[in-house]
Amino acid sequence: MSDKTSQIIPVARRKPLADLWSVGAAIIAIIVLLPILAVIWFAFHPTDNIWPHLIRTTLPRYLSNTAILMVSVGLLAALVGTGAAWGVAMYQFPGRRWLQWALLMPLAVPAYVGAYALVDFFEYAGPVQTVLRATLGWENAQDYAFPAIRTRGAAIVVLTAALYPYVYILARAAFREQSAASYDVARALGAGPFARFWRVGFPLARPAIVAGVAVVMMETVNDFGTVDYFAVQTLTTGIFSVWLQGGNLGGAAQLATCMLSIIVILVTLEKLSRRKSRFFMAARNARPVEPAQLSRAKGWMLTCLCVWPILIGFVLPMSVLASHALDASEWSASGLHLAIIRTVFVAGLAAILTVLGGVFMVYGVRLSGAKLPAMLMPITAIGYAAPGAVLALGILVPLAAFDNQFADMVLALTGYDPGLLFTGTAAALVLAYVVRFFAIAQGTADAALGRVAPSLPMAARSLGRSAGGTLRAVHLPLVKGSIGSALLLVFVDAVKELPATLLLRPFNFETLATRVHAKASLENIAEAAPAALMISLIGLAAVALLARANR
Repeated sequence: MSDKTSQIIPVARRKPLADLWSVGAAIIAIIVLLPILAVIWFAFHPTDNIWPHLIRTTLPRYLSNTAILMVSVGLLAALVGTGAAWGVAMYQFPGRRWLQWALLMPLAVPAYVGAYALVDFFEYAGPVQTVLRATLGWENAQDYAFPAIRTRGAAIVVLTAALYPYVYILARAAFREQSAASYDVARALGAGPFARFWRVGFPLARPAIVAGVAVVMMETVNDFGTVDYFAVQTLTTGIFSVWLQGGNLGGAAQLATCMLSIIVILVTLEKLSRRKSRFFMAARNARPVEPAQLSRAKGWMLTCLCVWPILIGFVLPMSVLASHALDASEWSASGLHLAIIRTVFVAGLAAILTVLGGVFMVYGVRLSGAKLPAMLMPITAIGYAAPGAVLALGILVPLAAFDNQFADMVLALTGYDPGLLFTGTAAALVLAYVVRFFAIAQGTADAALGRVAPSLPMAARSLGRSAGGTLRAVHLPLVKGSIGSALLLVFVDAVKELPATLLLRPFNFETLATRVHAKASLENIAEAAPAALMISLIGLAAVALLARANR
């Protein structure tokens, strides 16, 4: 009988098909994407197809106005933002130290607030025309010709003044990261200041500039308050008109799909513009660019050029608001206090949920390595690109249907009517903010967790820590600064958001943004000023954070 050596064949442990982290990450991604999918479904399955009517009547006007605004604001923001960034990065001039941060301040003022202030300043009863009449002896509007204020051109100026910092902050960072050696070579070859910018600086910074312009264009498409106040009919105002006034969900969804198509085209073009661009530092310790000293005359000229965007985008709106707010009895109004409380609660809750979801998703994808969440995670960033009106359309209708069915079921089983749990409360509004600004939390969490050395969580796991315990004990203490920044940025953006808030707020529910819009729409700037000033002061906190992060 021959001996047979028994062989022990190791059986590999089967990895579970799913775990808490991967399933949770997939669920979060699906929740973020569902409103977009709902809008597309409504657009292709309308109950009453008015698409041919829209094509024959209002759609060309919506598209042309939207396209003109996008292109004009994008080009002007590129000129202002890139020019200011080049000036503060490359030259020494009077006031440069504070101007490089002051150029970010228009981000604190929402575009619709700037629109209200501009009209109040230049209208017939405003200070400009009042002083002209008193100085030149004019008695009424028939004695002189003054340019119309509520025009598409004025909307372009307001949007440019509010949005150019997106280009400025990215272009400035790109110029500062470039090596001085490139400019030394160009100078040695006889290139002047403009040639050095056009042939060296601009090509190297083009990816950052294009990314900033894409954000500006997307924010222009999303804007409602400014274009509505200036009576410029765009796709966003069309959604409000077709849905709320015309009562046609399918038509509104079809307009929303047009907006989504424009956003997808913008994002695709931005990606394609950087596809073949590869720029690397020539050396690890490359010498940074030293700002050149300008002559006194040129220095003051550059100072004046940099001051103008700040005057239009920040000083003018804040001055008008402050002048009205000082005399307004609105500060003691109970409605304002309630709007402040509701705004802080809704925006704060949305910020917390958004950041928690972003951290959970990024950590879950990194931990589990599952393919589905990893594939869905980049797509969730489309929520930030999708306009608020589009998200509101994709959230309100499905949630309203769920609310009614759930209430009917509870009523049939218990005899108690719970009411509308989501659309009857601020829950739908919080969900819209989470979807809209999820990309901020996700991108911040991904970058922050990516900086944590892999050896640290591995050591914690080897000592018996669970995945959740490792996240709490190792990752969160190391990334709390970035997480705090994401919380603040999401909070500020939620406070300023207008289109989604107007469409999703419950009945008789006001936030600071909707209160400003309601008062300003009635030409009551004095009563709108305190709420608008509160929004701008909250926005200043985000600007201070950006300035600190980009030192």
